[in-house]
Amino acid sequence: MHDFTPVPALIGGALIGLASVWLLAANGRIAGVSNILHGLFEQPVPAWRAWFIGGLLVAGVAWQFATGPVPLREGFPLGWAAAAGLLVGFGTRLGSGCTSGHGVCGLGRLSARSLVAVATFMATGAIAVYLMRHVLKVAS
Repeated sequence: MHDFTPVPALIGGALIGLASVWLLAANGRIAGVSNILHGLFEQPVPAWRAWFIGGLLVAGVAWQFATGPVPLREGFPLGWAAAAGLLVGFGTRLGSGCTSGHGVCGLGRLSARSLVAVATFMATGAIAVYLMRHVLKVAS
């Protein structure tokens, strides 16, 4: 575990939790990023959605300036990354939400539906890792 970074992970997790609680308390909305992003295509665009997604993008850029660029992953073809992204998008629509909506917000509200969704995410992720590493022999 040469990339173990507990302090940034703890800070990031705390900020995600804080942002989720703030959005629910201030706006009555669940911080499910896939649904927030999907809502950007409504007309007219709700301003809070644009600010939320913009904040995510600005935070990512700010982190890059503060810590330097993230090294590119080698041994993982771009086609696999594109396929994975499409499957994640499909899964968020099928599951009526993403890991942030179900995992961060839903579990915090003790939602049984979110518990099932998170268990499904985790099991599917474990199966995908096994298939990629051991069956398809894609480098980790």
